[in-house]
Amino acid sequence: MEIHPLLSKQISKYLGDDALDNPQFQKIIKIVSASYESYERDKKITEHAFEISEQEYQDVLLDLKKENDLKKESIEKVKQTLIVLDENNASTIKDSDDLFEIIDLLNNQISVKNELEQTLLNAKENAEKAAKAKSDFLSVMSHEIRTPLNAIIGNIHILKQEHHLPHQEEFINTLQISAQNLINLINDILDFSKIEDGKIKLDKKPFSLKTLLKDISSTNKFRADEHQNKINVNFDPNVPDMVLGDSLRLGQLLNNLVSNAIKFTTNGEINVNISAVSQNSDNSFIKFSVEDTGIGIEKENIEKIFERFTQANSNITRVHGGSGLGLTIIKKLLQLMNSEIYVESTFNKGSKFYFTLLFDVDKTIQIETPNNEQEVHATLEGVKVLLVEDVKFNVIVAKKMMENWKIIIDLAENGQVAVEKIKNNKYDVVLMDLQMPIMDGITATKHIRAIGNNTPIIALTASVSNDTQTEVFASGMNDYLTKPFNPKDLFDAIKRAI
Repeated sequence: MEIHPLLSKQISKYLGDDALDNPQFQKIIKIVSASYESYERDKKITEHAFEISEQEYQDVLLDLKKENDLKKESIEKVKQTLIVLDENNASTIKDSDDLFEIIDLLNNQISVKNELEQTLLNAKENAEKAAKAKSDFLSVMSHEIRTPLNAIIGNIHILKQEHHLPHQEEFINTLQISAQNLINLINDILDFSKIEDGKIKLDKKPFSLKTLLKDISSTNKFRADEHQNKINVNFDPNVPDMVLGDSLRLGQLLNNLVSNAIKFTTNGEINVNISAVSQNSDNSFIKFSVEDTGIGIEKENIEKIFERFTQANSNITRVHGGSGLGLTIIKKLLQLMNSEIYVESTFNKGSKFYFTLLFDVDKTIQIETPNNEQEVHATLEGVKVLLVEDVKFNVIVAKKMMENWKIIIDLAENGQVAVEKIKNNKYDVVLMDLQMPIMDGITATKHIRAIGNNTPIIALTASVSNDTQTEVFASGMNDYLTKPFNPKDLFDAIKRAI
């Protein structure tokens, strides 16, 4: 008979081994043995349960410790942040372990932050309003100044083409230079504002480098003669003539450099050099340099000349004049074109400004257009143009220019009259002013396109803003001319349209 080992030992010790020979005793021992086994089993279960509970307790204790450490670390970080944000209460925050007190301080800082965000938001809105007010002011001033300038410059071009007394030549040239200086100053101010606001957009249109350089040389010739200077244009035969790019901005860059060179040179030379750095059939890296034999720049002043409204020294403004914006604009424009302006100068010997630009080669067939010397002989005989313009002087100037090319001209004093005339007549081109009474040019163009008329429309605008240009093309116009424009600009625009 099998009994629990502990019970077997106890029977053998206290009753002897023969005690189990009694059948009645065996029955009792069997029941007692079962009790021993049950106790042993319960003991193991209890011990196992205790072990599990102990492990769970230790796990919970460890988790609580981790949570407590994390809480302390979080509170400490919050306190450090609060100390940075609120230096006045730094000692109070540092010594405090009261979570509720810290939360109150944190809430105060959140309130301060929200107030600061609202202040910044208000400041941003005010800055945007100020920027718009500045943009609107410059746009209005540009329009108001360019409109009379258009009549002045247009009349100067007409006077130069017509017969006049020899002694009047100098007066006409003086008028032309003065008007050009004024328009250059306006352009510099507007361009600087647009660059500051990030609103400059670069065009990519075909143009002739040789024609551009001839125009620059011709424009600056009279001022160069005044200073007894000679302008030399050296064009590398390896440089392609027709390229794709922004001729207006390139002309502005070179005009500013040539004008500066003339201003600071007397009885000398201004050399405009264009050379190919590298090229293939699709594009060309071209170097432009303007070199003079003028007063030069001291080495310590070279960096100053690119700062806005700054000259190399105070005497320059008094002696030579200038706004101090030209070179600043050149530098910023070239940065927009992924290039840089470089300077080499020796004081009292001269200066050299140069930069390189990458151009795509224009492979399309070009239509010949007249240069300034050929304008008077150009013709667009038989072309019928509707001129929509409300300013009498501008009508006289544009009409005179087009009469020289034997164009048939019809007039409309506002957009409403233009719409009615287009309904009843056929025109090859419409020249449309933008700002007019009764109906403006944008609205008139939309009406014209709405009735299915596709006559080419060229905007005549005194505004140079990107928003205006976008609005012009969105309305259905085909091209635009910025006032003041010269005869060649008008001729080219009409030629393109037909």
